[in-house]
Amino acid sequence: MEEYIEKFQDIFVEYAPKVLTALVILIVGLFAIKIVVSSARKLMGKGGVDVTLQKFLGNLAGWALKILLFIVVISKLGVETTSFAAIIAAAGLAVGLALQGSLANFAGGVLIMIFKPFKIGDLVETQGEIGVVKEIEIFTTKLKGLSNKEIIIPNGALSNGNIVNYTTEGTRRVDLVIGVSYDADIKKTKEVLMNVLTSHPKVLKEPAPTVNVSELADSSVNFAVRPWSTSDDYWDVYFDITENAKIALDNAGIEIPYPHRVNINKTED
Repeated sequence: MEEYIEKFQDIFVEYAPKVLTALVILIVGLFAIKIVVSSARKLMGKGGVDVTLQKFLGNLAGWALKILLFIVVISKLGVETTSFAAIIAAAGLAVGLALQGSLANFAGGVLIMIFKPFKIGDLVETQGEIGVVKEIEIFTTKLKGLSNKEIIIPNGALSNGNIVNYTTEGTRRVDLVIGVSYDADIKKTKEVLMNVLTSHPKVLKEPAPTVNVSELADSSVNFAVRPWSTSDDYWDVYFDITENAKIALDNAGIEIPYPHRVNINKTED
């Protein structure tokens, strides 16, 4: 028993300073990396670098510095860095094959930074999701959904898929379809609907709003009601025009038809 205690003491005396030194280096290194990355972002901000690029480069620099810190800590524990590098090189192929998806996402993030199909704050639709770009990281992009949910999309799929950016042009057309009865006067209906559009403060004068007959449906004459608004005012205009159109048509005595169901009863003689 005494022999084991002595061996433990010898091992403790030999490795304790190395472990403590490595631990101190790790803690101080992580703190220093945080300061360096934060300072770099501030400098890029003062230099007028795009916010999206600031965060991406900050994340990339943070990961690179953490890898270097990890190698330093390992070396302080007594592991030969040359041997460690050889192990990394030998495992590189296997890791690369295992992380094909992650490498594709990293490449996708780089492509997004280069071609800039969107930036932080843009409203985009992609991969079946729609939301405001919240953050572009090394491997993923985060969107803030319209119902305030966080959507995380891999950069690989994002860079290779269709992207609809609703913010780039600054304006959007609101597409509404409003149906009225076949008994309604078409010209009067157009005047009522156009007045609803032109009287709304958030509907743009240019491009001019339009109201046109789009379809002679089974039970209604459908009008394509198309006002324009800024990207920020899109939903306000969408909901306001829908509500105001119903009120205006009711006040004008123009009927908005609803689906009718006809029941046929067969009677036996």
